[in-house]
Amino acid sequence: MKKVIKSDSEWQQQLSPEAYYVARQHGTEPAFSGEYANYKEDGTYHCVCCGAPLFDSHSKFDSGTGWPSYDSPVIPESIIEKKDTAHGMLRVEVLCAACDAHLGHVFPDGPKTTGLRYCINSVCLTFKPRL
Repeated sequence: MKKVIKSDSEWQQQLSPEAYYVARQHGTEPAFSGEYANYKEDGTYHCVCCGAPLFDSHSKFDSGTGWPSYDSPVIPESIIEKKDTAHGMLRVEVLCAACDAHLGHVFPDGPKTTGLRYCINSVCLTFKPRL
């Protein structure tokens, strides 16, 4: 996957302040506040920073956590998983493989299909309906 590299100021110009905070500064949007938390349309979710396809609506499920949740990425190579020890917790951070945008975290408490729950910030995503 080809890397998308931009300066910090370029990301700030491109993204909304909230998207910049979450995607580029590893923030988190409040639970139940994101556009895609309860979104049910058919299509694919893409990285707000670089447009890379990340998740398919077929892998989306209601986790009850207040963030969009998926049991798998579109393709494994579309994301990077990284150990995260921030805030005194041990978690696995999920990043866009193309541009290193912080997306959220993955947890081992998902549905039986994969056992995984990719808990993703809505502000880090854009949606493209399936044609």
